[in-house]
Amino acid sequence: MTTPSAAQAEPLRAIVELVSRADSGIDQDVLVTVIERVGGGRAKRRRLAIDLARDPSVLATGRSPASKAVGDLLLALRAAGATGIAPPLCAECGRVIGSMQRRGDHWYCSPCFTRPKTCASCGSQRKPSFRDRNGQPRCSQCPDTDVRDPRLLLLDVITTADPTLTTDTINIVLDKVVTKPAHLRKLAWTLEKNPGLLTGDGASAPFPMVLRLIEELCAAGATSIKRPACSGCGRVIAMSKQRDGQRICRRCCARAKAVPCGNCGRSSEPAARDADENPLCSYCLVSNPINLEECVRCRRRQRVSTRGPAGPVCASCTPRQIADCSVCGRNLPCMTSTITGQPWCGGCARAWAHCSRCGQLARIRAGTRDQPLCATCAQPGNVTLKICPGCGTDDRLITGPCRRCHLHTKLNELLTDPATGTIRPDLHTFHDALTDVDRPESALGWIRRAAVAALIAQVAAGERPLTHEALDDLPDSKTLRHLRSVLVAAGALPERDEHLAQLERWSGRLISERTDPQHKQILHAYAIWHVLRRLRHRIHGTRTTAQQATVARRNINAAAAFLNWLADRHLDLGSCPQAALDEWISNASIAQRGNTGNFVRWAKRHKHTRLDLPATRWDGPTRPIDAETRWANARRLLHDDALNPEDRVAGLLVLLYAQQAATISRLTLDHVRTSGDDVRLLLGKEPVLLPEPLDTLVLQLVATRRGHATIADNGTSPWLLPGGRPGQPISPYRLAERLHQIGIQPGPTRSTALFQLATGLPAAILARMLGIHINVAVQWQHASSGDWMTYAADVSRRPRTTNESS
Repeated sequence: MTTPSAAQAEPLRAIVELVSRADSGIDQDVLVTVIERVGGGRAKRRRLAIDLARDPSVLATGRSPASKAVGDLLLALRAAGATGIAPPLCAECGRVIGSMQRRGDHWYCSPCFTRPKTCASCGSQRKPSFRDRNGQPRCSQCPDTDVRDPRLLLLDVITTADPTLTTDTINIVLDKVVTKPAHLRKLAWTLEKNPGLLTGDGASAPFPMVLRLIEELCAAGATSIKRPACSGCGRVIAMSKQRDGQRICRRCCARAKAVPCGNCGRSSEPAARDADENPLCSYCLVSNPINLEECVRCRRRQRVSTRGPAGPVCASCTPRQIADCSVCGRNLPCMTSTITGQPWCGGCARAWAHCSRCGQLARIRAGTRDQPLCATCAQPGNVTLKICPGCGTDDRLITGPCRRCHLHTKLNELLTDPATGTIRPDLHTFHDALTDVDRPESALGWIRRAAVAALIAQVAAGERPLTHEALDDLPDSKTLRHLRSVLVAAGALPERDEHLAQLERWSGRLISERTDPQHKQILHAYAIWHVLRRLRHRIHGTRTTAQQATVARRNINAAAAFLNWLADRHLDLGSCPQAALDEWISNASIAQRGNTGNFVRWAKRHKHTRLDLPATRWDGPTRPIDAETRWANARRLLHDDALNPEDRVAGLLVLLYAQQAATISRLTLDHVRTSGDDVRLLLGKEPVLLPEPLDTLVLQLVATRRGHATIADNGTSPWLLPGGRPGQPISPYRLAERLHQIGIQPGPTRSTALFQLATGLPAAILARMLGIHINVAVQWQHASSGDWMTYAADVSRRPRTTNESS
């Protein structure tokens, strides 16, 4: 006997066994074919097997209650010639059913399926034939008569909402959206009653046809008709579900249906239910042992990744084509391009460049990295260009206006003040910067994010003034920092030192959180009047680097941690004994130890304490000095053309000139100086003459540099290595990550370079050429045992040349 548990484990085998018992004369191949066609996917087939295992008598009687899948199987088996299988019968009259019409758990024939209802006009109990404008049923004798032409009524409502639309355009849209006269009347009555559905209230649409009409009208170039926003999250997105009379998007629907998973307890929308009707999340569904199948390649029971002609294939055995990419030429896993039919890697499939033929910035679809081709130039004979109805430009359009027109529409929706109906004057530069980007789909994807759209809408509506101080009141996030950089690059906000501003806000919050008045006063004096004041003096009107802000933050954090430690022991700086400080130093980390020393020495100078904590003398590098690896990496970066020019130049500046990642990231085009065939780089007070081929690499980088920012980036960035934010350089952390990826460790590599340079150069020249402090240069010279005490005397004894004499 086939049990429900067995049917759940092997649904196809269970269904074949149950049907064969009811009709032994049916051909097994025909039976399997019918079950695979009717059974659908794995979940539906499993439910069908469980229903038949619980009540196999339905195969012989054809009587419900039963699921629709069982009824479809009975009809398919009868059509395939199974005489021993009963046809499905109507639950009310017992008539043979030709198609499934279910109400509850029973199926009915067409006459019995439609129940009589009270006519809204005559009050008779009859089968409804119509629905009036209020959605009430009416019999065939009492139709809702309206002598007006519904098409003319719709034309009047739509042109009133948007006078720019022509009659021909509206008729084309109506023919595309509406297929039946009854639907046309229903749509006309709905919009006549509530024309606001077309201008922003579409989330209240009683049926999806209204949303399809709005979408088609917007795609046809409507300017006053607005796509509705989801009533749950506020995003302008496709809405296919309804909740409490309001349309919501798929994500909000999933959140509304979220329940704890019966297996793992994670709250999410149920993907299925187990045999006990407990909800299962999508992860537990695919990971359930009963859903594992035997991979045709490795013969292990695994989760199915793909299904090939031979059967299911797991993720580990999914075939990957290793080939030479037709664009970049590298040998790695590739896909097959639908345009050229040649293999190409994922990096080339996502890359953008200026087409070598038409010059347009577009995705690379053919050619090479040196000679890229866009899709239009790659297939000039198979590409159909369409005219955008919004701007009139020719583009590869599927339907509706181009992406730039979509961007204009979305920006107007976000930036228009609802009270005045216009865009604030101070936001015009922001609007123009976003609409003038080379890749409008990037800007469109950015402003469609819920967090970005919410911030822009607040500023546009006047809820928050467009100032740095107003943005500072918001919670700090990556979205806010990127929006600020876009506003600054667009000219909507003035430039400021972001690292210093963030450090000041953070210090203020840290100080205000303290409860002890004395400790609060001491921390305020140390942070504001010592650390920050010293930092402002050091930068001397320039910009604070990320490393400088990090060092200042660590000093203030160490002071706050030490004061907290004293407060927990009911001590203060004045009464703290030396033994307590020694206990703190012995338990603190190496970083806290040095930073606490800075605070204690400052406190002693200002008479806050008598504690002593001498500075730790640096005795030289603690890591091994690997000169051979340094020169091997330098040779590789000089001659390996497969690496990016940005990574090669940055790595060589670390290897040859002992530069930090923070210093390299702040280099600008003004630091590169050319004179004839000479290329010099200003790292310190005196420019350094770059040797060949490093000079060629630097000039190549100057000519081809491009950041990842596509919004508000007009190509005039002064940075040698532009970053992902408009107008900002690459961050030191990201640059260090890129160097690690090519096998360069910035810290040990810089120590090795400084050690060897200090051996061969005097400290004064080292400081002037590399931009390091003279004391640092002297310490490295002593650590490397370089003796340049007689350098000045040696120079004075040199014989003077003819040019020097003259």
